[in-house]
Amino acid sequence: EVQLVESGGGLVQAGGSLRLSCTLAGLTTNTYAIGWFRQAPGKEREGLSCVSLDDGSTLYADSVKGRFTISKDSAKNTVYLQMNGLKPEDTAVYYCAAHFSLVCPPFGRGVSFDHWGQGTQVTVSP
Repeated sequence: EVQLVESGGGLVQAGGSLRLSCTLAGLTTNTYAIGWFRQAPGKEREGLSCVSLDDGSTLYADSVKGRFTISKDSAKNTVYLQMNGLKPEDTAVYYCAAHFSLVCPPFGRGVSFDHWGQGTQVTVSP
């Protein structure tokens, strides 16, 4: 059974940084792409970034390009999202998700991602 567990969320002041972790379990192959998404109250889910577990290729949404960095540590079965220069509008629940493919798919609100974590809250104060 594929399982994803997010951690690392919390409260931070504007301009600060957080690193989110997505610990993976049950993936018996590297034929997965792991994406990070977020959803703020009253808003649609938004795709942020994605990394291929196969070749490490990455994808970023324009809204986070240059501020967020996705990475993977295969030895720890963990995917990270380093978030710098946080803004109050980054406040949301952040989720990681797995898509069975060698490459990252278009974010498409996450409909092509099959497995999801429970989410971690990120709150950015002004």
